[in-house]
Amino acid sequence: MTATAGPGISLMAEFAGLAYYAEIPGVIWDIQRVGPSTGLPTRTSQGDIISTAFLSHGDTKHIMLIPSSPEECFSMAIDAFELAEKFQSLIFVMSDLDLGMNNWMADPFKYPEQPITRGKVLSKEDLDKLGGFARYKDVDGDGIGYRTLPGTDHHAAAYFTRGSGHNEKSQYSERPDDFEHNMERINRKFETARSFVPRPHVETGKSKIGIIAYGTSHWGLLESRDQLRFEYNIETDYLRLKAYPFTREVHDFVKNHDRVYVVEQNRDAQMLSLLKLDLDATLIPRLRSIAHIHGLPLDARSITDELVSMEGK
Repeated sequence: MTATAGPGISLMAEFAGLAYYAEIPGVIWDIQRVGPSTGLPTRTSQGDIISTAFLSHGDTKHIMLIPSSPEECFSMAIDAFELAEKFQSLIFVMSDLDLGMNNWMADPFKYPEQPITRGKVLSKEDLDKLGGFARYKDVDGDGIGYRTLPGTDHHAAAYFTRGSGHNEKSQYSERPDDFEHNMERINRKFETARSFVPRPHVETGKSKIGIIAYGTSHWGLLESRDQLRFEYNIETDYLRLKAYPFTREVHDFVKNHDRVYVVEQNRDAQMLSLLKLDLDATLIPRLRSIAHIHGLPLDARSITDELVSMEGK
């Protein structure tokens, strides 16, 4: 595990691609602050969403977890290690400078009661029974291959961890069918992750207006919903994202609302862009953007005023 901010993420893009393709587990914390370049190094942002989701050259898609409180930073750190081991991949925890630098009150953290699960790891006893294994073979249909840990005392335990083209047995290969098969398998692993990442927090009623937010935008959004209700008689439903890839609850939420406002702290509506790539094309026109880039923690009135204006009130 390591922690950094946006510039550190940018500098290590090539190695992120290596970890993705060679399938090496790891946990990276991104304490997002205002960029590009030096930007506003002491101001908060949610501006690394797109760049992190697809970090590296070529086709990559990374799992991201998005905490909104100190308690979730603790619990999602545990989730991140579990997911990294299970999916043999980098897991990015997308915090921000508001959460990472400012003073917050929190309830006592709940200490984990179970050890972290290492995922599909073959022991010496397993290898004795099998006789060998193919590191990058999809045995179970979920895209995740079996692996051994360094130091496993068996003659069949070793394999090459390759960043270059390879087949199921981790042998060097430039065959087009081997490369395509491998890339499709890794993508299948990403699709499997939808069922294992943290589920979103959802509050639904009878409103046809939905709001999606994530991270520390949550706190201003809570107050904004009260302002909308009491000052403008506008009822809203709410979904707080906790992870990418998106789970079925996100798709259902958009389906069930006429208009969905995506609230975030960046200029280019980055999370909205990810949603557009993920949703059925018929649902995309329902999305609206409320994006702020001033570098200060997002306040309720800014959200309220913009949503009311877009609603024509």
